[in-house]
Amino acid sequence: MAFYSEDIIQEVCDRNDIVDVIGQYVKLTRKGSSLFGLCPFHNEKTGSFSVSPSKQMYYCFGCGAGGNVLTFVREYENYSFTEAIEYLADRAGIDLPKVEMTEEEKRASDLKSRIYEINKETATFYYYQLLNSNDKKGYEYFKNKRGLTDETIKNWGLGYAGMSRNNLYAYLKNKGFKDEELNEAGLFHYSEKEGFKDKFWNRVMFPILDVNRHVIAFGGRVMGEGEPKYLNSPETRAFSKKNNLFGLYIARSTRKKFFILCEGYIDVISLHQAGFTNAVASLGTAFGQSQAYLIKKYVDEVYLAYDSDEAGIKAKLRALSILKEAGISARVIDSSPCKDPDEFVRSPEYGPVEYEKRIKEAKNGFLFSIEVLERDYDLKDPDGKTRFFKEVAGRLLSFEDELERNNYTDAVAGMYSITSESLKKMINELALKGVNTRDERPVFKSGFNQNKKDGMIEAQKLLITWLIEEEGLYEQLKEYISPEDFTSDLYKNVASQVFEQFESEGRVNPASIMNRFMDEDEQREIAGLFNARLKAVESEESKVKAIRDVLYKVKKNSFDTREDSSTDPKELMLLIEEKKKLEGYKNIPVRLR
Repeated sequence: MAFYSEDIIQEVCDRNDIVDVIGQYVKLTRKGSSLFGLCPFHNEKTGSFSVSPSKQMYYCFGCGAGGNVLTFVREYENYSFTEAIEYLADRAGIDLPKVEMTEEEKRASDLKSRIYEINKETATFYYYQLLNSNDKKGYEYFKNKRGLTDETIKNWGLGYAGMSRNNLYAYLKNKGFKDEELNEAGLFHYSEKEGFKDKFWNRVMFPILDVNRHVIAFGGRVMGEGEPKYLNSPETRAFSKKNNLFGLYIARSTRKKFFILCEGYIDVISLHQAGFTNAVASLGTAFGQSQAYLIKKYVDEVYLAYDSDEAGIKAKLRALSILKEAGISARVIDSSPCKDPDEFVRSPEYGPVEYEKRIKEAKNGFLFSIEVLERDYDLKDPDGKTRFFKEVAGRLLSFEDELERNNYTDAVAGMYSITSESLKKMINELALKGVNTRDERPVFKSGFNQNKKDGMIEAQKLLITWLIEEEGLYEQLKEYISPEDFTSDLYKNVASQVFEQFESEGRVNPASIMNRFMDEDEQREIAGLFNARLKAVESEESKVKAIRDVLYKVKKNSFDTREDSSTDPKELMLLIEEKKKLEGYKNIPVRLR
C-alpha cells in the first residue's frame, strides 16, 4: 500500500462531497437533514441507507454498512486503499505526490507471493501422495467412506499427508524455498533441537483457495484416532480465516441466488458433488461477521445447513444473528434424521432429490429461532407464557421496518394463537425501556439490545451520536463524562478524538476521525458509533429523558468497572463517594436547541 500523509488523505476527502459521489451510484431523496436511498450493499425495499452532508458519512440502518467517502468507494468498487485515493484524487483534480513502497512493504509483498508459491507446491505434493504413495488410507477414506469420485478428488485438489514428519520440508527445500519463507508459510513446527518438522501428518488434506484461486491454507483431518480431529493452517500473510470461506471461489460463480452455509469441508464437497455448487463453509472457526459481509458481496440470502445435533442448533442461532446484522435473510434446512448434509445426500433413503425438497421447505430463520426459544419456557404455565412472549416481543422489535415487523408479528401471533394487537402492545412498551435476557444464548437485538454487554455498547453509541448531532449538548455534559468512561479501547480512542475536536474547534468532523482507522471492521463499528438511533423517542421530553438515562448507564458502568478492578483503598473510597452522585445524573439540566 502506498503511503499518503493524513493531510493528503483529508484533502482528497474534503474535495469529494459524499452526496455527489454516492449520488452517482444511488438515487437519494432528502428527508430532513439527511438523504436516503436503497442500500447498494444489501437487498432492501425500504430505503434505510442514509447519507449525512454535515457528517460527510453514510450509514445503512438495515445492514450496518457505513463510513466516509473513501470507505464507500473502496467497498462499492472493491478498490484497494491506494486505488480509492487515486480515483477520488483524479475526480477532484488533485495531483498526488509520487510515493513508493518502503523496503518493508516490498519485502512483505514478495513474501506473500512466495507463500502462494509454497502453498501451490504443497497442494501438488499432497495430491501426489494421495494417489501414488503406498499408504492408501487417505484415498480409501475419500473413496469408500465419503463416496467421492476421482473427478471430485481432482477438482478439489484433495491430498494426503503420510506418517513422515519431514517429507514435505525436504520436497520444498529441493524446490529452492528458503527456511525463512517456509517458516512464514505456517506448514511446519520449528525448534532449535529438531529443526523443521511437517505440521500435517497422517491426515487427509483439504487445500483452501481464495476467490482468485490462490492456495492460501490447508485443513487436515486425522486418520484414525488422534487430536485434534481437524487441524488448520494458522493465520499467515496470505491467509485470514475471518475473511475467507471454503468453496467460495466456486460458489460465487453459481447461478443460484443464495449460498448454502455448512460447518465442514466434507459437507461442502459432498453437496457440490451432488449438484449443489453454491455450498460454502467457515474455516475451522465459528462463522463470523466478516464472513457474513463477504457473503453479502455475492448473494442476499443464506440457507443454513449445519448439523442436526444440539451443538448445530446453537451454531445456527448464532449464525442467524450474525447474518441478520449483515442484512442477509436466512433460512434453515432440516437435515434430520441425518446428522449433516454429507450424510443426507449420500444416503440411499434420501439423497440429492430429497435434499432439494428440504431446501424448498427450509424454515424462515427468525421463526426457527422462536421455535428453539419455546423450549426454554413452559407455555402451559401463565407466568412462563408471559415471559416467553416478552422475549419474543423484544426480538420482534429488532426489525427496523414497520411493515416487516408487523408481518413477523402476525406470523408469530398465528403460530401461538394470540392476537397481533397484544403482541404489538408489548413491543411498544419494550421500545423505550429495553430488554435483558440471558447472556449465553445468541439472540436478535432489540431496544438497548438483548444483554447487558450489548446494552452498554448501544448506550455508548447513542451518547456519542447525540453529542455530535445535538447542538450545544457537549458543553452541557462535558463536566459529567470523559473518554475514560467508554469501555473498549476503540470507543475510548474515538471519544478522545471527538472531545478533542470539540475543545479545539467547537465542532466534530466524523469523516476525518474515520480516516485514521484502516481496519474495515473498525470503520464499520465507528460508523455505527456515529449513527445510533433509539426507537420510539419522538418528543423533546422523551429525548431529554433518554439522554439522562443513557448518561447514567454509561457513567454507572464506568464506576462499576473501575471499582471491580481497583485494589487501592483510597481510590475505592473516592469511587464510592462519586457513585453517590449518580442519582443526580437523572435530573441534570439538558436543553435541546
